[in-house]
Amino acid sequence: MTTSDIDESVRAELDRLRASIDNIDAAVVHMLAERFKCTQQVGHLKAQHHLPPADPAREARQIARLRQLAESAKLDPAFAEKLLNFIIAEVIRHHEQIADQPGDRPQH
Repeated sequence: MTTSDIDESVRAELDRLRASIDNIDAAVVHMLAERFKCTQQVGHLKAQHHLPPADPAREARQIARLRQLAESAKLDPAFAEKLLNFIIAEVIRHHEQIADQPGDRPQH
């Protein structure tokens, strides 16, 4: 069976649901962009004050917090943790790049 063989009412419902998914995906991308704008600022602040790119204690707290939020939202906490770990790894990579830039070091 192909999508062209589907009853019109089923197709309409499928299209409606897919439109919602598309809107949610767009919102997720925009929210991630905003998050990364903030973490870039954190990276510059860390570089200026010679702080390490990673903060394992903060990361552990964030993972625990996100797992709890996921459970409350009926989302698989393991999935939420994997997603946050991926994001954290990217943030740390950005912080390392920022720290390597000479412009973020304090002038003496």
